[in-house]
Amino acid sequence: MPAGRWAMAQTQVGARVSAMRGFNRFYTKKIGVLHEGFLDSPFTLAEGRVLYELAHHKDATATAIGRELGLDNGYLSRILQKFRRQRLVGHEPSRTDGRQRLLSLTDRGRRAIATLNTRSDAEIGRVLGALSTHQQRRLLDAMRTIEELLQPAKEQRVPYVVRPPQPGDMGWVVQRHGALYAQEYGWTTRFEALVARIVARFVEHENPARERCWIAERDGEPVGSVFLVERSKTVAQLRLLLVEPSARGLGIGTRLVQECDRFARQAGYRKIRLWTQSMLAPARRVYEREGYRLVGEEPHHSFGHDLVGEIWEKKLHATDGSTARVSSSRTPRTA
Repeated sequence: MPAGRWAMAQTQVGARVSAMRGFNRFYTKKIGVLHEGFLDSPFTLAEGRVLYELAHHKDATATAIGRELGLDNGYLSRILQKFRRQRLVGHEPSRTDGRQRLLSLTDRGRRAIATLNTRSDAEIGRVLGALSTHQQRRLLDAMRTIEELLQPAKEQRVPYVVRPPQPGDMGWVVQRHGALYAQEYGWTTRFEALVARIVARFVEHENPARERCWIAERDGEPVGSVFLVERSKTVAQLRLLLVEPSARGLGIGTRLVQECDRFARQAGYRKIRLWTQSMLAPARRVYEREGYRLVGEEPHHSFGHDLVGEIWEKKLHATDGSTARVSSSRTPRTA
């Protein structure tokens, strides 16, 4: 390469490095990484991330957490020792590998991560609230692009985000439920009317401390939904789980169900209940994998078809994970 072109190329590289460093400084300041306490808590950013991973991984090990976060083993060990002293984390020997200890959050640890999640949601909400819907989508698109480019090739995944609902999403939930269930199962518009009533009730009476909706978004478009609503003081109800055909196979349904589980625990529920149909095999597989158990079933005629409604439940603090199957004496409350 001629000397002049080489010098120009080096100048361009230097400018790009400088621009990226400038962005790093801007973003770390924006999200408060330089603050002494992450989200005005007693934890550092790294400690907050460790708590988050422990809350979202069943039977986690220090090895798995360190690999997921890219943390030095010694540094992670010091964090976990601190958490044990603070009674945030407990452990027990692995049944399959005596060299490993399975880590889990204590009640105190779950309260700590619940506080961090609430503060993080509020902080991100303030950032997004200052932007128009178009600007929010541009921001999320840019973030997805950064993740795609910097993710190691062997770890790249089709990106999607799970977010709170925005104006227009509730109409999308009703429309897509009506269209998809008519297309895939031949259900009548009575089902769409049912979904519309559920959504309207949620919008009009939502209790943010006890109820939530999540929308899965891919390439700037909604592709999934789920609602968690209050059924009683101790029982939450999962409703309107949907994943678009174009986005199936990416784990979106599982992620949405896990969001319900996480929030229900934080809100103090002891059980999650849902109503589904026996012929909805993909959804039933997700529920079973996530620890739900079939506890009741009842034939009924709805939406133009003879169906078998099923009640599934998940105990959030059960010790043995088992639930006795019972027979419902009447048509169960709709999902």
